[in-house]
Amino acid sequence: MRGLSWHAFFAILVAMFAISVGYGIVLPVLPFLLERVAGTADPAALSRHTGLLTGAYILAIFLFAPMWGRLSDRKGRRPVLLIGLLGFAATALLFAAAESLPLLYAGRFLSGLFAAAITPVAYALVGDHAPSKRWRAHRFAMINIAGMAGFFVGPLLGGLVVGDAGKLPVTTGDRLLLTPFIAIVALALAAALMVRVLLPAAVGRQASMAAAPRVQADRAVVLRLRVIAFVTALAVGSFEVGLALRGKQILGLDAAHVGAMFAECSLIMFIVQALVFSPFIDPARTRWLIAPGLATLAAGLAMVPLAESALAMTVAVALIAASAGTLSPIATYWASLGSTETQGADLGRMTAAASLGQAVGSTAGGFLFDVTLLPYAGFTVTAVIVAAGLLVSLRLPRLLRPIADEQADRQRSQGLQQ
Repeated sequence: MRGLSWHAFFAILVAMFAISVGYGIVLPVLPFLLERVAGTADPAALSRHTGLLTGAYILAIFLFAPMWGRLSDRKGRRPVLLIGLLGFAATALLFAAAESLPLLYAGRFLSGLFAAAITPVAYALVGDHAPSKRWRAHRFAMINIAGMAGFFVGPLLGGLVVGDAGKLPVTTGDRLLLTPFIAIVALALAAALMVRVLLPAAVGRQASMAAAPRVQADRAVVLRLRVIAFVTALAVGSFEVGLALRGKQILGLDAAHVGAMFAECSLIMFIVQALVFSPFIDPARTRWLIAPGLATLAAGLAMVPLAESALAMTVAVALIAASAGTLSPIATYWASLGSTETQGADLGRMTAAASLGQAVGSTAGGFLFDVTLLPYAGFTVTAVIVAAGLLVSLRLPRLLRPIADEQADRQRSQGLQQ
């Protein structure tokens, strides 16, 4: 079986890039946009609404990703991708035009609803057409890299726009804050056009069964992988909100510098994911990286409150980004190996688990940031939760061994046939 053509796969990458830019570009803008819409500069109020708005977006992904995955199993992948991209563009306009907090929340939730269609369907398309598990692993890595590239570009653009807006008169600066959302709309529409033109209408469900695993992951393994996805995303969500608020309120950084820190995260994740699923590393061995990745993530989170210098903060951000960039694609890859004809729904549940974790983390990060009884609770509490997740991961390499052995057997068979 042949994999997806490069031009079809490129359309998937652009779709992932578009929604990642759409999410990332808002992060540096959000506290400043809230000041304008809510009419307050109160740090506690801004912290609370920043966390809740970010959480609303991710919560919508948690609620609707399984639905989009099931729908793509029944109706096809391309229509679901098109609905997601067009809806994402429309709701970005709603968010940009909002003049009240309720409309901001509605726009952010609806954006998450449509963004939920992209990630599980993109992974499912790769699984549908995977001629081998190595091919699947490399394409999964490229999808993650496209997402990281979007998250790298988004915060940088958002930070630069806010920085320029602060130098202009109030009315002009407020209009400039709308520029990122116009870019989101244009990018999402361009991605939709590419999906419509370059992606085949049929997903080739018959072909996808040729790559189906003989050994299925049991329920215990699937649940552990979802816990890993949840814990990793919770840490990332809490860290993102905490980093934005710490940078603005404690370190006194402007939006451009906050955006640069987010860009550092994305760049490191980009590099790590490219290495983990590179042709030089056997995908079967990646299961041994889960426990070390969680330990590194907990250490990085615990280090953030102690970082008083730019170098220390850079090291802490690097540890968090490297570990999260390792854990997320590995968990998704191993979950996909246990899926067959319900691949869209199964990967939708993985996306939902990660999204729930990010929603909880983002919301908690905003609420815990100003807790006086436990300073830096958003980072320390999250570090404890990640450490608890480490216990869940300890038996995973052994539990995943049957699937890894099957992969090795197939690779040996292919070698003999050649």
